[in-house]
Amino acid sequence: MGPLIPNGIIGEGWDFVIAILLGIAFGFILEASGFSSSRNLAGVFYGYNFVVLRVFFTALIVAMVGLMYFDYVGWLDLSQIFILPTYLTPMIVGGVIMGFGFVIGGYCPGTSFTGIAIGKLDAIFFTVGLFVGIFLFSLTYPLFEGFFDSGYLGNVTLTELTGIPAPWFAFAFTFVALAAFWGTMLIEKRVRKNMKQYKF
Repeated sequence: MGPLIPNGIIGEGWDFVIAILLGIAFGFILEASGFSSSRNLAGVFYGYNFVVLRVFFTALIVAMVGLMYFDYVGWLDLSQIFILPTYLTPMIVGGVIMGFGFVIGGYCPGTSFTGIAIGKLDAIFFTVGLFVGIFLFSLTYPLFEGFFDSGYLGNVTLTELTGIPAPWFAFAFTFVALAAFWGTMLIEKRVRKNMKQYKF
């Protein structure tokens, strides 16, 4: 029964090896999905390319349903899966800041490294700015420490917060994703048609 390393099925010395292999596979999938292009990534904000939404919705659904199935048949104990603690207010503010950075720079932290791997200059500048921001935040952390630790909700999940059973939540989320696929397809066609008409 998984998780494999906590339950001793795979030795602890393999965790970094597995992490590296998964990281390489993840980077390959990002590049194959077109996530090394800032035009593709920023396109979701302008309505002409929703590949980011489709790929991540698909990944979320596959992971969610897969984990639930593995737990149901006894292959995985979900109670042993680490859940990142929720700090509601700073996470919301951080999400807004990252969103602005995404729109302006055309990358998120992970995809910027994918861009660097294939030699994209804009990805290099974005990543340099990323590390400058991290450095400045580390210097000024004492000023933000109180806010950084505010809004603590613990290791909660959306099913716990909403009270909706996990299978029903998964069904609803899948329905929302399918609706988003259909809706964004219509938006994408309309925006691209207008771009061709006005030669943007």
